[in-house]
Amino acid sequence: MQKRILGVVGSPRKNGNTDILVSRVLAGASSVGALIKLIRLGDLDITECDGCHVCWQGEHCAKKDDMEELYREIIQSDGIVLGTPVYWYGPTALMKGFIDRLVFFNSPLHRGLIRGKSLMVVIPFEETDMNTVKPVIDFFDRCFTFLEMKLVEKLVVPGVSRKGEVVTKSEKWLREAFESGQKLGSGLT
Repeated sequence: MQKRILGVVGSPRKNGNTDILVSRVLAGASSVGALIKLIRLGDLDITECDGCHVCWQGEHCAKKDDMEELYREIIQSDGIVLGTPVYWYGPTALMKGFIDRLVFFNSPLHRGLIRGKSLMVVIPFEETDMNTVKPVIDFFDRCFTFLEMKLVEKLVVPGVSRKGEVVTKSEKWLREAFESGQKLGSGLT
């Protein structure tokens, strides 16, 4: 069966390192026959969760924004790739707002819609000290373990800050992203 892989870029910088790496993961998934879709959170209107818990009563989210379509994309996907650079030792505000809205799936009524889905995170960052990225990795680990998803791969790319620098810095990261996408797209992860 053909896998569906959704890429979600949480960087506000189009064609930046995060965008390039997530696109490369999706290219790898596509190369093994997966259907792919790329979403850039910066292009969408996603408002913050206000904790109303309407979704917990089996209703659609009370916010009428682009997250409604993203819920459908997430549900239809077999695998999800989330990309964010490190901003102040955490994910970007775009990614954090998106994750906050995943409370929809925390509801017992909706949890089964994502339980067991494969997830990969892509995290480029400026520094080379791996302690810098640890809070972001811990954040993703906790969130997606709680949602009962499988965090199958973490592609952490240190030492890149200038827009598109990952392309000239090392072919290794692009190759690793592509190969990770192939595994995700073929269900080997």
